[in-house]
Amino acid sequence: MSDNPYATGLDKNPANYQPLSPVGLLERAAAVYPNHTAIIHGAKRISYAEFYARARRLASALQSRGIGPGDTVSVMFANTPAMLEAHYAIPMLGAVLHCLNTRLDAPIVAFQLDHANSKLLITDREFSALVKDSLAIARVKPLIIDYYDTEFPACAGPALSDIDYEDVVQSGDPEFRWRIPDDEWEAISLNYTSGTTGNPKGVVYHHRGAALMCYGNTIATGMGKHPVYLWTLPMFHCNGWCFPWSLSTVAGTHVCLRWVRAKAMYDAIVDHQVTHLSGAPIVMSTLLNAAPEERREITHRVAFNHAAAPPPQEVMARMNDAGFALTHLYGLTETYGPATLNEWHSAWNDLPKPEKDERRLRQGVRYPVLEGLTVMDPLTMIQVPADGETIGEVMFRGNIVMKGYLKNPEATAEAFAGGWFHSGDLGVLHPDGYIQLKDRSKDVIISGGENISSIEVEDVLYKHPSVAVCAVVAKPDEKWGETPCAFVELKPGTTADEPELIDWCRERMARFKAPRRIVFIEVPKTSTGKVQKFKLRELAKDA
Repeated sequence: MSDNPYATGLDKNPANYQPLSPVGLLERAAAVYPNHTAIIHGAKRISYAEFYARARRLASALQSRGIGPGDTVSVMFANTPAMLEAHYAIPMLGAVLHCLNTRLDAPIVAFQLDHANSKLLITDREFSALVKDSLAIARVKPLIIDYYDTEFPACAGPALSDIDYEDVVQSGDPEFRWRIPDDEWEAISLNYTSGTTGNPKGVVYHHRGAALMCYGNTIATGMGKHPVYLWTLPMFHCNGWCFPWSLSTVAGTHVCLRWVRAKAMYDAIVDHQVTHLSGAPIVMSTLLNAAPEERREITHRVAFNHAAAPPPQEVMARMNDAGFALTHLYGLTETYGPATLNEWHSAWNDLPKPEKDERRLRQGVRYPVLEGLTVMDPLTMIQVPADGETIGEVMFRGNIVMKGYLKNPEATAEAFAGGWFHSGDLGVLHPDGYIQLKDRSKDVIISGGENISSIEVEDVLYKHPSVAVCAVVAKPDEKWGETPCAFVELKPGTTADEPELIDWCRERMARFKAPRRIVFIEVPKTSTGKVQKFKLRELAKDA
């Protein structure tokens, strides 16, 4: 018998303990704000009451088709209302939501369907050709449901089944008694890494982490009641950084965006008074480089959440002038999306410009719902000195770290070695506790025994007035082992040649760090705007 009175007779029971899950946030939003607009898609408007009813209908209909706890339901959607409905309906059954990247090729989609053992696949007819090719390769034979977007009928390809999504929804029960998880540790979703080396790994999220991200996101991005969120970030990417669930916390409005195009973004921002959006630097470029006829004047401030390496200082200044307030976030698929925040101090506004700019480069401090963030020597698991110079590996610990990699215990154990999640990102720890990325461990260039940060070289190149996009990778070299090779896209209407850019770098950094080769190409990127350095490494061998 314990002598601690606080450990006796005070057990958990249904009245004082319920598993955390983001699904109940939609129920609350529908109860409190039933008539508030939850979703805008083209000319369509969906209230919170209707959103909740449709999610329950879909859950009911999927259950009648044999979907239950632990089953994987894959979806191939653009940023549409159906994708938002799937984020609630599938977890309502205890099933696991698997969002497929619409830009993948058929073999990778087939691998994911097989690895996830997908039992049911809902697919937007825009992607019929890709899905058909993928199913021809895959071993699994999931039940297929076709989604036809009535707001954009011209993009629809042929149906792959005789089961229509809207018919399925309408067949369901709007009063369906959905299931809260027995345990908040239950899987809620499955997201695959980019798979730049070998097959992608399946990252498993749990209900607890997804629920906590709802609070973390709204706090970190300054969302008050009824924000209006523009979907420039693909919802298939880390479950849209968990924002499909987060907006229910504050009864926000989802403005769906089927394609990230300049005119559509400007129209949505102005017409719907968008307050928040998220995205990679490519979204910034699309906005800033829009043709005059695509632009519209933005008369209100729009919060723009951007992740990973900060954009060049010039880009940040232009975004500010265009009406956007930037919030710098950083995270990985394994951390549900953003897990750090460059928490800005008002006193920094008074710093000299070089010092202020230096502060903006930092990835920052831990998210409000992350328990641990530091930089360590991955071999000794000892924190590096907080001197802003000693490089180590960025590590995370807490409730918004994945359960692990599906069917891959070896990779899971390696990622969690020493009780921390090893990000693979290299960075430094500043005296004030803020972290700053220096490189991915695989992107460090070792030239003549000296480590060269590709990010450092890229930062110098971005300062050149003609450089729009650049990426630096290692080029094999017989004498030095490796040397930096830069791939560059120029801004429209500008010029620069290889000697000019090499000299530019040599004047601004140690000569051994400057690129030996500059290649002018359209830099390959993923669908979320990340540079595909694995492709550039292959090109660099022959550069």
